[in-house]
Amino acid sequence: MLLKDKNAVIYGAGGKIGSTVARAFARDGAKVFLAGCTLPKLEALTEEISLAGGAAEAAQVDALDPQAIEQHLDAIVQKTGSIDITFNAISIRGDMGTPLIQMTSENFTLPILTRVKTHFLTATAAARHMVRQRSGVILTLSSSAAGLSGRDSRFHLTGGFGTACASIEALSRSLAGELGPQGIRVVCLRPDAIPETWTNEGEGSESDVKTYMENGTLLGHLPTLNEVANAAVFMASDRASAMTGTIANLTCGSIMD
Repeated sequence: MLLKDKNAVIYGAGGKIGSTVARAFARDGAKVFLAGCTLPKLEALTEEISLAGGAAEAAQVDALDPQAIEQHLDAIVQKTGSIDITFNAISIRGDMGTPLIQMTSENFTLPILTRVKTHFLTATAAARHMVRQRSGVILTLSSSAAGLSGRDSRFHLTGGFGTACASIEALSRSLAGELGPQGIRVVCLRPDAIPETWTNEGEGSESDVKTYMENGTLLGHLPTLNEVANAAVFMASDRASAMTGTIANLTCGSIMD
């Protein structure tokens, strides 16, 4: 088990990415602390993980509230002694599909202000605990929108979402530089679009979009939730101990770094 005896906090654990990563962490031995706004979803996931032999606890936490984040982490540390891994899976897409020249400033800044703020708050709050123990892994979440090819920049209208992803990647690198001397690693996961998270997959033009995007990858397919979760497990584990300040390319080759 790659994460045996690790304590991992997952924000946005009620969502599709967060819940899949939480299951993967638990299967690999971590005790997972599920944080989110919808407690019934988190409690159902906690029961599912427990029935599968894992260890999980759920808490309703507003990941845009510094005090709520701090109180939750303090309670975990008092109970377990450490925060070993933190992963923020919260994603606000905002107004995608509207040209920038037709977009309001409020719609453009919504994903930027919300996503960057929650990543900053959760990462730095966890880091303050990790500095004291001189170890830990912070995982952040971006997307291919941070570095689209010319072809895809013409095709996709990402609004403020792409800017938010690019900002999260820059934040991750800055944190890695500051926290590296304290033994803390920071890795940003950058998947391409994950069809399993689409609400209308296969309907109308969405099927055409999927085909277009798959044809733009080297592997001929878009990443799956399990592929992203497996990468998160590896990046959080000691087997990736030489990796920090990096953007993990999980785009199936739609972007080549």
